Amino acid sequence: MSAGDIEQRNGRFITLEGGEGVGKTTNVAFVCDWLAARGIEVMRTREPGGTPGAEAIRELLLDPTREESWSDDAELLLVFAARAQHLAERIRPALERGAWVVCDRFTDATFAYQGGGRGLDLERIGTLEALVQNGLQPDLTLLLDVPLDVAAQRVARRGAQLDRFERERNTFFEAVRATYLARASANTRFAVIDASPSLERVQHAIAQCLDQRLAAWL
Repeated sequence: MSAGDIEQRNGRFITLEGGEGVGKTTNVAFVCDWLAARGIEVMRTREPGGTPGAEAIRELLLDPTREESWSDDAELLLVFAARAQHLAERIRPALERGAWVVCDRFTDATFAYQGGGRGLDLERIGTLEALVQNGLQPDLTLLLDVPLDVAAQRVARRGAQLDRFERERNTFFEAVRATYLARASANTRFAVIDASPSLERVQHAIAQCLDQRLAAWL
């Protein structure tokens, strides 16, 4: 499909999800480039973050050196505070002007990390979701999935200081992955991508999925 085949109408909201070490950052860039090559205005962003205030909250959430530990409820509320600002300043305005938003994580991560990993009540998370998002949901969620041992090896190869979440135990990440997969099985906006093979094969699978969705949307 060429750029001339694309008529800019309503924006679309695409999110990439997954645990640590699944390759989200690399593949967010791939999705943005793929869309831009087809004449689509793309805004790339991430969560937590996306605005100066939300990025400051991100630093508070990820910093492993803080002496004060966040309670689970405080962590959850910080995530949604950052999201509310992100939606108001960047995501909604971009969608309203017809841009397509590609976001590295969104609310599915909250259900997976704070719900699955921390064990917080999913209905409470859903209440905050309804309050902050007012019905807004991604049009497509690409869930990058790898076995936990593969993910751990990839994180270790980075050689970087582990953030507050990356330091969690295996049981935490098992719950995160299980929650992600459960959400994917219950919602057709998800496409589960096996992120274990080579990057070329993973991106081929992503491109096939985007081709199918684009044909349905346009």
